[in-house]
Amino acid sequence: MSEPNAELKNIIEAALLVAGQPLTIDKMLAMFPSESPPTREEIRDAISQLEEEYAERVVELKQIDRAWRIQTRDKYAPWITRLAEERPARYSRALLETLAIIAYRQPVTRGDIEDVRGVSVSTDIIKTLLGREWIHQVGIRNVPGRPALYGTTREFLEHFNLKSLEELPPLSALRDLDVISNELNLRLDLEPGAETSSPAAMSAPDGESQDGAQDVPEPETLIEVRSAERE
Repeated sequence: MSEPNAELKNIIEAALLVAGQPLTIDKMLAMFPSESPPTREEIRDAISQLEEEYAERVVELKQIDRAWRIQTRDKYAPWITRLAEERPARYSRALLETLAIIAYRQPVTRGDIEDVRGVSVSTDIIKTLLGREWIHQVGIRNVPGRPALYGTTREFLEHFNLKSLEELPPLSALRDLDVISNELNLRLDLEPGAETSSPAAMSAPDGESQDGAQDVPEPETLIEVRSAERE
């Protein structure tokens, strides 16, 4: 590698280490003077070299959609999670079912989700997913009422440590939410005494527990979600 390319690789590595989010090639290019920026191919070469260098280290260079970030490997998650000072957010099974339906069937309307789950979708669930930036409105269905169509975001891929939606487990493998959680590198801790139910019928009650809001007559099964991502 030539000396200028070696320095470019160092600059890219430094940016990835301090960035609080995955960086696209466009963001990397924005670091350089407009009169003498590197080419996209040069940046891709630097990224490839970093991927090789990190191959045997405790951290890895992970691609998220069209962006990259440096993170610790999943095998070290049990130790790293002990550094967290705050407990992870707690979500209802209904919220996770709703998110799974959107991820696999997008774009979908609220009515589509209700058809699959067999119960109405709480407004709080949609607000929570929008607030977490795991989903966003991607359009409007051209039918009476013009319902909003929802799809997942890059933040969804980032949080669940996915390069693309193609890394989601096949639907044939999804027997219950525990299978989904394992495939998405999640840790779901049911509260003591809580019974698990198969989401094949998608019939769990709605409600989201993070802010205490519930609009169903029966109690929710709470689920604790931990992403395996490591900044």
